[in-house]
Amino acid sequence: MHAPVIQVMDFTAKYGDTIILKDINFVVNRGEVFIILGGSGCGKSTLLKHLIGLYQPATGIIKIHGEDLVSASGQDRKKLIQSFGVMYQTGALFGSMTLIENVSLPLEEFTCIPVTGIQNIARMKLHLVGLTGYEHYYPSEISGGMQKRAAIARAMALDPDMMFLDEPSAGLDPITAAGLDQLILQLSNDLNMTFVIVTHELASIETISDRVIMLDKRVKGIVAEGHPSDLKQHSKIPWVRDFFNRHVDETTS
Repeated sequence: MHAPVIQVMDFTAKYGDTIILKDINFVVNRGEVFIILGGSGCGKSTLLKHLIGLYQPATGIIKIHGEDLVSASGQDRKKLIQSFGVMYQTGALFGSMTLIENVSLPLEEFTCIPVTGIQNIARMKLHLVGLTGYEHYYPSEISGGMQKRAAIARAMALDPDMMFLDEPSAGLDPITAAGLDQLILQLSNDLNMTFVIVTHELASIETISDRVIMLDKRVKGIVAEGHPSDLKQHSKIPWVRDFFNRHVDETTS
């Protein structure tokens, strides 16, 4: 059995003296679509920012491919960071650059590939996300859903085997969001890519996830872990079942 691609052990996150998450433990296995969910203010985005190395934990260990991201420095840390791609909630494309220029940017910065090779790779990445023919469009000239796809293409530029997506369906209509879900499943299946996704969109969670963890701000930690259909029906915690069954619980909002 393969070692997990992510191991989080005894993780605690603070902002100043305020504890946001404490004593978090979980693993992500290769090829999984793993979702981090929970109500507003539970620490989903905080956890994601630590997983991608933007913040250092107050205590604990985060291992990526068996290497400790927390203690890594220099070239070792750079290599770890380059082993995964990140798509931020807004897409974060550069508005003054075309789609092919956006996707080419990581290749220009981190590789020595000739310009023609970079262009070919960027075109291939855009093709993988269904944007062939839009290479020379600017972000303002395409829809929100297409911007999210372009952001995924850019995150894939360096051929990572793992992707972190922050609220990929945010701001999208249901049909566009469903199309993005299918793209994630296709990439997962075709490329055996691991996805770690922060979202509260139940339709997406039920469609794409292999496993979820649910955070709760009242306990500052994980209150449920498993497949959403199992949690929806069999969780011993009433408000976990309420979440998956869309029952209102004002205390978690």
